[in-house]
Amino acid sequence: MTTLASVDYRVSPELADDIKSLRMKAGIIGIIGLILTIVGVAVDPAQFFKSYLWAFVFWLGLSVGCMAWLMVQYLSGGAWGVMVRRVCESAAKTIPIWLVLFAPIIAGIPYLYGNSWANANLVAHDPVLHHKAAYLNTPFWIARAYIYLGGWSFCAWFLNRWSDREDRDGGIKPRQTMAKLAAPGIIFWAFAVTFMATDWIMSVNTEWFSTMFGLLFMAGQGLSSMSFIICIMVMLSKRKPMSQLLTVKHMHDLGKFLLANTMVFAYFSFSQFLITWAGNLPDEIPWYKHRLEGGWERLGLFLVIGHFALPFALLLSSDLKKNFKMLRAVALLIIVMRMMGVFWETVPEFFPYHIHVSWMDITAPIGLGGIWLAIFLTNLLKRPLIPPNNPNLEEALAHGRQ
Repeated sequence: MTTLASVDYRVSPELADDIKSLRMKAGIIGIIGLILTIVGVAVDPAQFFKSYLWAFVFWLGLSVGCMAWLMVQYLSGGAWGVMVRRVCESAAKTIPIWLVLFAPIIAGIPYLYGNSWANANLVAHDPVLHHKAAYLNTPFWIARAYIYLGGWSFCAWFLNRWSDREDRDGGIKPRQTMAKLAAPGIIFWAFAVTFMATDWIMSVNTEWFSTMFGLLFMAGQGLSSMSFIICIMVMLSKRKPMSQLLTVKHMHDLGKFLLANTMVFAYFSFSQFLITWAGNLPDEIPWYKHRLEGGWERLGLFLVIGHFALPFALLLSSDLKKNFKMLRAVALLIIVMRMMGVFWETVPEFFPYHIHVSWMDITAPIGLGGIWLAIFLTNLLKRPLIPPNNPNLEEALAHGRQ
């Protein structure tokens, strides 16, 4: 039987070699993808910023989503949270890099929002834009962006700092302190994601609005980040110490979270569509009209099947949720579908009459994703994979053996 005293929670040499190998591959692929994407600035700057925007939003969502799961665990408890804590902390620690990587989006404001609120001539002659100018203007827009990114970075720093203190000193105080931040932190996350989606994506078309749009991105971050957590946990389960600690019961819990998030995202998506259909208002219809014609409707149908129907049907199986490889396959499918979903939610506003996929829509997410994954894996190597002084550790291990 696995006990606290019999396991070394540090990354084993074999696992460290696996992680370093994956990190090198991810870094190389990321650098190549980023270089090719930067070349696109000279070839087609407008397309570069459009591709960079949606890729940025997707990968940022993984960082922030993992931090949200971390705060949920501090508020609710549960064995699942103890097992995945290091993965969530390592992902959260990457959030500060997005403060730097946001700079190209600032530079691209004229290309991304030049047909709406960033065009002074349009604002002067359009009553709707003029009315929204107090909120949608470049200085305030940039300031809000850094409030979101800065707030998330602070939460990630605070949670990791106190987690380090728990590793050193133990006791109940670090856990209580992290729980005190988690409550307002979750509220800040929810509001910040909502405003982020409004500012960065919805404001491309200032004529359109949706009260469900922020909820969609909140659910999307939760879904993609839980899928990522599952993929990493399956990878870690092949070597010590996770091969001794991570059980079918733990993975089954994560699989149930994945199923729940799949249903929540589908519910929010359908709710937005139903409200738009029932209202039948000229201000709301164009968003869907652009995505249901010109070839975009095929991608939309593909997302209905691959983003919801297929994962939902598969995750209903209790046996699948207990099968590490099958659960990882479903999680990978959801990550790919979520990436395509962010693309579908963003890009049709720039190309409303026909489907358009640029080579930079491939290189940008690969470049940002490769660099992000390399930094995440570097963070993962630095600390024990299980918090050794966590007050709920024995309970978490016992839960897996039930």
